[in-house]
Amino acid sequence: MKRDGVSAQDETPPDPKRRRLLKGLGIGVGVGLAAGGGVALKAASAEGTPLGDSLEQLLQDHYQRMTPEEIQRALRRIERQAQRQHGVAIRCENQAPLSNVRFGFALNLSKCVGTRRCIEACLQENNAGRHGNLENIRVVEMPQGSWSLAEGEHYFPAGPVPRADKWYLPVQCHQCDEPPCVQACPVEATWQEPDGIVVIDYDWCIGCRYCAVSCPYWGRHFNWAKPSIPPEQINPETHYLGNRPRDVGVMEKCTFCVQRTRRGEQPACQEACPTGARIFGNLLDPNSEIRAILANKAVFRLKEDLGTHPKFWYFSDG
Repeated sequence: MKRDGVSAQDETPPDPKRRRLLKGLGIGVGVGLAAGGGVALKAASAEGTPLGDSLEQLLQDHYQRMTPEEIQRALRRIERQAQRQHGVAIRCENQAPLSNVRFGFALNLSKCVGTRRCIEACLQENNAGRHGNLENIRVVEMPQGSWSLAEGEHYFPAGPVPRADKWYLPVQCHQCDEPPCVQACPVEATWQEPDGIVVIDYDWCIGCRYCAVSCPYWGRHFNWAKPSIPPEQINPETHYLGNRPRDVGVMEKCTFCVQRTRRGEQPACQEACPTGARIFGNLLDPNSEIRAILANKAVFRLKEDLGTHPKFWYFSDG
């Protein structure tokens, strides 16, 4: 993304003093954010977190400022924390964006029948809490003939699908090239990576929720309570900017399964779709399937008039 001609990747991350001041003041009054640093340390100690780990997390710099050694220490701390809190040994990595890659998604509305298996796969792959509406994907059940999202049922009841006189519109983070969420964050805890994925540094997020308000695609969610995941369901293969276990009081979103896609794999939602409605790939590869879709189908993007330039397209076979 560019603001005033400067690439977001080249911008200097915010002064850490500003972020710590805002978090100490509890901007946005998120759950647990009204507490000062001393209270946070006491709470962490009560949970069995060693003082050294608590201090390290509290004083940790912005991810983009951290040295390789500091990042490695943070990864090992996250692994220790997961072992203490969940009794599960995870591996947390920070694989960098692949060169000459810009990820994008296309969705065939003719094939989507509303099974919501994409949501189930996303929850499991990305260690999302199993309570509340923390799904990074929502499948909107729309009346036939209507394109009004206000008329759609965003959380339709379980049952056989597709239902008569209905069609289905999956929505998630659209990984915009001009993401309003990034512009809204007062501490730049969220930014766009060179491969096009908009990420969050959960340790830098202050939980103000400005990004959620600014997102026109309902792509961000706030952890109001400590995420609850049965230990046997935790995915141990994690990424610092992706599916590592999150704390209460931070934002969450789709990351195109960064822990998978940067290893050359497909997102969990795409693999789980029983009808093949989801197409994912590298927009910079002229031979990729998604480039063929964009070149040969009548594609469109939601709310294009807003100028966010999503990298998420829709099309149909009709």
